[in-house]
Amino acid sequence: MLDTADYTPRLKAQYRETIRAALKEEFSYKNEMMIPKLEKIVLNMGVGKAVQDTKKVKSAQADLTLIAGQHAVVTRAKKSVASFRVREDMPLGTKVTLRGDRMYEFLDRLITIALPRVRDFRGVKTTSFDGRGNYAMGLKEHIVFPEIEYDKVDEVRGMDIIICTNASTDAEAKALLKAFNMPFTS
Repeated sequence: MLDTADYTPRLKAQYRETIRAALKEEFSYKNEMMIPKLEKIVLNMGVGKAVQDTKKVKSAQADLTLIAGQHAVVTRAKKSVASFRVREDMPLGTKVTLRGDRMYEFLDRLITIALPRVRDFRGVKTTSFDGRGNYAMGLKEHIVFPEIEYDKVDEVRGMDIIICTNASTDAEAKALLKAFNMPFTS
């Protein structure tokens, strides 16, 4: 059994030992606190067919909980929209926010296992930064994660992954993610 007191995720150790020094040298930071770091990763799964069948949200919540290793919460409609047949407080999706060790573990699984399993994968876009150092990407199939058993999936769903950093520019955030071996397209 793994002793959690002594355990540090692989990417967290890599960040502390090599990535921080490389970023400090590359961007000439005067202070250690200026070095960009990961703050959180938000996973979101919108379930469009939840309007017809609310059980689909429970299934998506269970899948996202498996992927994240942390309980996912159900997101609900804030307003009623008659043209979409959505009523206020109706369950529409699920989300989870990862921080700390779970965040590093998820990023490691995303980069080393899930992204290479995506069909016709050529890398992630470099244009998906928001201007403030955060990176957003989407996956069309959540079944690329090894935690999901393909035979037990009722429906293949997409998901959004938002990686939040405290970097002040996109160049700094891109350098940080590139140091974690994020497979950017050229």
